[in-house]
Amino acid sequence: MDIDALNNWNFEDIEHTYTERDTMLYALGLGFGEDPSDQNELAYVYEDGLMAAPSMAVILGYPGFWLKDPKTGIDWKKVLHGEQWLDVFKPLPVEGTVIGRTTIDQISDKGEGKGAVMYLSRDIIDAASNEVLARVKMSTFCRGDGGFGGENLPGPTPAVLPERAPDHVCDITTLPRQALIYRLSGDYNPLHADPEVARSVGFDRPILHGLATYGLAARAVLKTICDYDASRLTGLDVRFSAPVYPGETVRFEIWQDDKEVRFRASVPERDVLVLNNGAARLS
Repeated sequence: MDIDALNNWNFEDIEHTYTERDTMLYALGLGFGEDPSDQNELAYVYEDGLMAAPSMAVILGYPGFWLKDPKTGIDWKKVLHGEQWLDVFKPLPVEGTVIGRTTIDQISDKGEGKGAVMYLSRDIIDAASNEVLARVKMSTFCRGDGGFGGENLPGPTPAVLPERAPDHVCDITTLPRQALIYRLSGDYNPLHADPEVARSVGFDRPILHGLATYGLAARAVLKTICDYDASRLTGLDVRFSAPVYPGETVRFEIWQDDKEVRFRASVPERDVLVLNNGAARLS
């Protein structure tokens, strides 16, 4: 890891124009429209009264897999997506042009052999009005890059889940081809499509994108808490625990308390936790 290069890294603004078709394709990648006669889910995949899923902000204005640039000095093959945060300030338009403006907020050195954690944020700005529509934040665990002489800085405190039975349980069954649909929204990493690539890094078969699982969390909260009203979901935070294989069921356990929601997600077929310390904020 070249810490000097990273501290001075200059991200160019990314102009991203998207259409109603892109908005519907993103929603299909999350399984919206599973029951084509369900008017609530149809609102995310049909142009008559179309709404954008709030979680779509995480794919807008994305700078690409810049960590693969050799100038970073990062061992990109050992990079993991740790956490994801989102604040939505204004409902996303179903089509338009936005600017993605990315910055590195901090890099925490966990020590030699313990890796480093990088925190980034990206503002999603409406190109016409210059309004900030949403702010996307994430942590990246760079497993091979600790011990560069930096500080071991604390990250955001994860949401605490209540010690009681959940108020709601929501099961979402993914399609075996779910990752092949989701990748059409812009993440073409072959790990999610090519069985040989997946096996080369230790998976039985291609895995679902982490941000697709994240989007499933938004879908579960919209369905369970928000009566499918996209304008009510104003924030969504998660910690990634394990990958989902396309075709598996993702079970969301949800705790509701006024305008704040807590959740976690597991795959019952393998009895494994895939999302933890989830928090959703409501208007």
